[in-house]
Amino acid sequence: MSAIRPAAVVVLAAGEGTRMKSATPKVLHEICGRSLVGHVLAAARELKPEQLVVVVGHAREKVSEHLGSVDPNARTAVQETQNGTGHAVRMGLEELGGNVEGTVVVVCGDTPLLRGRTLQALAETHRADGNAVTVLTAEVPDATGYGRIVRDDSGAVTAIVEHKDASETQRAIREINSGVFAFDGRLLADALGKVRTDNSQGEEYLTDVLGILREAGHRVGASVAGDHREIAGINNRVQLAEARRTLNERLLESAMLAGVTVVDPASTWIDVTVTFEQDALVHPGTQLLGATHLAEGAEVGPNCRLTDTQVGAGARVVNTVADRAQVGPEASVGPFAYLRPGTRLGRKSKVGTYVETKNASLGEGTKVPHLSYVGDATIGEFSNIGAASVFVNYDGQDKHHTTVGSHCRTGSDNMFVAPVTIGDGAYTAAGSVITKDVPPGSLAVARGQQRNIEGWVARKRPGSAAAKAAEAASGQGGGEG
Repeated sequence: MSAIRPAAVVVLAAGEGTRMKSATPKVLHEICGRSLVGHVLAAARELKPEQLVVVVGHAREKVSEHLGSVDPNARTAVQETQNGTGHAVRMGLEELGGNVEGTVVVVCGDTPLLRGRTLQALAETHRADGNAVTVLTAEVPDATGYGRIVRDDSGAVTAIVEHKDASETQRAIREINSGVFAFDGRLLADALGKVRTDNSQGEEYLTDVLGILREAGHRVGASVAGDHREIAGINNRVQLAEARRTLNERLLESAMLAGVTVVDPASTWIDVTVTFEQDALVHPGTQLLGATHLAEGAEVGPNCRLTDTQVGAGARVVNTVADRAQVGPEASVGPFAYLRPGTRLGRKSKVGTYVETKNASLGEGTKVPHLSYVGDATIGEFSNIGAASVFVNYDGQDKHHTTVGSHCRTGSDNMFVAPVTIGDGAYTAAGSVITKDVPPGSLAVARGQQRNIEGWVARKRPGSAAAKAAEAASGQGGGEG
């Protein structure tokens, strides 16, 4: 049987989410590199629906702007006042022209663990059973507080009974309502027009549609999710953290099954957009974010935070923060390095301990081993930058570029005052402030002459520990004759 392609998916994202206690709209809170609604949209898009509409309401300008960046093809419908889920779906259908012929899937914008394959199973069950509406359900260990799914002997759903209204027998049911449905679009539009507001909240409830359709003689069915956690909605920061942990475990499991070694999954966090090749190795305490990619045999960690960073095959990155950087094959980074945007490290290059780079390109085999800052610079192949060097790229108003050639050796404690060029094969002396171009093969020395003032300590610091040590060292302490 071919996969179901729904006529439409309606995403409900109009609620305020007051329990989040946040200025950020609930559906825009993020886990694992995507907003809550972004995860829902990604799952919905796996169905390849003919149309997708997101119903917005609270902070709709922010939500709509976000939708424009994560799913530009999604349409939006506005629910001016939050008059219930039934009203929200009605607003969504009106955006789509009213009656929609075919299957309409309704999902909640705060269920980030929902999988596309689960929605596909819902749509397939809906078609196979000939239902007017099919509700996605799940069996949970503790159903307290949830609406119970009541079925008849044929398996058809006869009612969704809220916990407060359930009998003792019904409260023993562990199958609950998820708030996710597949509807016959034409029947849905008709039933929404019959939903009443004579309830304690004065709202239009989408669940009332099930009773309306059943009373009209239509079949109401259910599709059970394989993992009850998929249907969990997010209402507060505790649930947000729980969902993040669950999704992270899912992502790490997928990576490990694909051939990645994750030494300690409990302390490793990755985004949904992170990619790996086999035999990558991730040590504890590591965060891999954004579009980060680890190539075959790359080793990262412990204690790294890489964002939108490419790590080449066989490279090793230890105790490092990197943002929008490229680490070449077999390169070495860290410990305690900071790779800022625009960093590009060539094959077998090295950025060592307490080194910061920004908008810097290092050629193959080039090393910056210790205690240095390399900003706005291009360094050729197989050069070595001495410890405690600074590429002085900012004059207080503009940034300037430094070029160091190939096979150069620069001394420790150098200042390269940009713009300046160090030619191929050149050397610079330790302690130099380089302000002029250095020709290829030259030695640049830019420091004052050393002058020793003998006896200065004895005259200026008499009786000090330094004076006594100097006196003893010079043999003036007066030993045995």
